[in-house]
Amino acid sequence: MVWGAAGRGVAGEWGRPWVQEAVDTEVVRLEQGLIELRRDIHRHPEGPGQEQRTAGVVARELRVAGLDVTTGVGGHGVVGVLRGSRPGRTVAYRADMDAVPPKDIVGGGPAPAHLCGHDVHTAVALGVAQVLARLRQQLSGTVVFLFQPAEETLSGARAMIDAGVLERTHVEEIHALHCGPFPVGRFAVTAGYGMPGQDKAEVTLSGPDAPAAARRLAAEIGALATVAPPQTPADLERLVADARTPNGPLARFVALRPRAEGAKVSVSYRCWPQERYLEVRADIRRLATSYAGASVSFPAEPFPAMVCPERDGRTLAHHLRRTLGRGAVTELHAAFPPFSGEDFALFLDRLPGTFTFLGIRAPGVPITRSYPHYPDFAPDERAIGLGVRAMAGWLAERTRKSPDLSAGSVD
Repeated sequence: MVWGAAGRGVAGEWGRPWVQEAVDTEVVRLEQGLIELRRDIHRHPEGPGQEQRTAGVVARELRVAGLDVTTGVGGHGVVGVLRGSRPGRTVAYRADMDAVPPKDIVGGGPAPAHLCGHDVHTAVALGVAQVLARLRQQLSGTVVFLFQPAEETLSGARAMIDAGVLERTHVEEIHALHCGPFPVGRFAVTAGYGMPGQDKAEVTLSGPDAPAAARRLAAEIGALATVAPPQTPADLERLVADARTPNGPLARFVALRPRAEGAKVSVSYRCWPQERYLEVRADIRRLATSYAGASVSFPAEPFPAMVCPERDGRTLAHHLRRTLGRGAVTELHAAFPPFSGEDFALFLDRLPGTFTFLGIRAPGVPITRSYPHYPDFAPDERAIGLGVRAMAGWLAERTRKSPDLSAGSVD
């Protein structure tokens, strides 16, 4: 576990080594309260678009910390604005608040549950707001906190953007953390990578043997996949290892799930890089049109992949190594995980920024305890303080007047 004074003797880009130390001191004071806050949110999970109670908790904590708060943004979204005492830039930090719907829990579930770590994300973001509010006299610029609803349905980011949140706050860049199956104390940086988007297709067949033909076509379309959904903990361990392997099996992939129902084949798929959607669409059309009378449709444009700019990610990696220690950072070399999307993509389509995985895996526990959407998901709560420490220091650095994000130094 990376904690303590790993970066105290190293001057940051501010040239003042006490900045991160001041952050660390405040985190120690706040950490237990943030853990209790996370537990409260965890006990009251609310599905996508239903985050009324959680939004109320968030708004209350932000107001107590002294931020300017706006509620009801794009649904139950909450925006908190913290202005430092010195001139600087405007930087955003996003945290998602919703719980996983029953249908998206591995194996299914009876009710929404916080099995993706959004309760942790919310607690970390509130901690960052509290820490930076306490250090307001040393803070340059403005930090805008976006507490987003409905990430699990890939609709909350769009709603907040459509509500004009970026234009009203004049945000220049945006950052986020997401729980991941890495050792607690480790941050997995996604420089040049991120998470895949999603596309869907529907094929309708005709004729008396249409149901049988649909089953054959589903099998043929399924053969386009280059990776299979994980079935065992060993499969998950392999995915994590593959994502950290340069030019490994996940550097390019198609993850595809066809389903035959009567005379229709429904297909949902993800791929990397996202340019492969055109290739996969052409393959689906080719296979479908080999069946007489088949009609193919793609209901919408593919949901975009989340791609983190390479230089931006490397700048963050350098910062985390400098302030938390070299062992605090690992880098992903593939989109990860390959079977889920992330609507933070819509923010990164408009702004530079970073998206980083916060290691939450406790020593010696099965990987399913730290892999989102599994029913035994149980993050190590020590990750909350670590996430606050990392992001408070990073945002404080990013708000000072400086060149753009891509101009930062890298290893």
